[in-house]
Amino acid sequence: MASIPVRVFGGPTALFEFGGLRFLTDPTFDAPGDYERDGRRILTKTAPASGSIADLGHVDVVLLSHDEHPDNLDNSGRALLADVPLTLTTPGGAQRLGGKAKGLADWESVDLGSVTVTGVPAIHGPGPREEVEPVTGQVVGFVLTGPGLPTVYVSGDNASLDAVREIAERFGPVDTAILFAGAPRISVLFDGAPIVLDSAHAAEAAKVLGARRVVPVHYDSWGHFTEGRDDLVAAFTTAGLVDRLDLD
Repeated sequence: MASIPVRVFGGPTALFEFGGLRFLTDPTFDAPGDYERDGRRILTKTAPASGSIADLGHVDVVLLSHDEHPDNLDNSGRALLADVPLTLTTPGGAQRLGGKAKGLADWESVDLGSVTVTGVPAIHGPGPREEVEPVTGQVVGFVLTGPGLPTVYVSGDNASLDAVREIAERFGPVDTAILFAGAPRISVLFDGAPIVLDSAHAAEAAKVLGARRVVPVHYDSWGHFTEGRDDLVAAFTTAGLVDRLDLD
């Protein structure tokens, strides 16, 4: 079975076709610069996207892991949502965004013709969800399935291998895993521990999922991402999985 085409734009943003529909993950198309809150710099974008919104063409569905952080939904991405028929995100995010946004709780599914999208657990930091969510907010991942179609997993901003194991038990093995990585760290949160998978844990996630192919995203273009392409290659090589890594 042929793998789905995936185009990565940098940061967490990727465009892929599945079951006749075109899906976009966490849209971030702003120019490089600082994002501030209450007069303080909170995040810095260091590189532009590899393409523009005009390059996307028609998008049927945005898969938005969460709406509260600009490295997952920036100003340009937020404006884009108005032109997309459906945005799937967290229940809280759907309430904040309104309009054409729909929230998915854990294991809740929506049928889009021949494609089923299921919301799956994601924890945006180290430790149990009840301790992490009050700090970094609610996040959702996605699994896409359909008759005669490969299984696709989009992790969102997840740092939990336990969540990955739950997903693998229900949906594994997966054909393509779009894994958010980069080991982002915020010094004042969780003693500087990664709040999304680091490279070694991304490789372990691939093994747990039985993923035939891994397309990493969320490892470049932002100042708080602490591991990049070379770290991913090294970790997947050490794990004996580098042949599954798709960085093109």
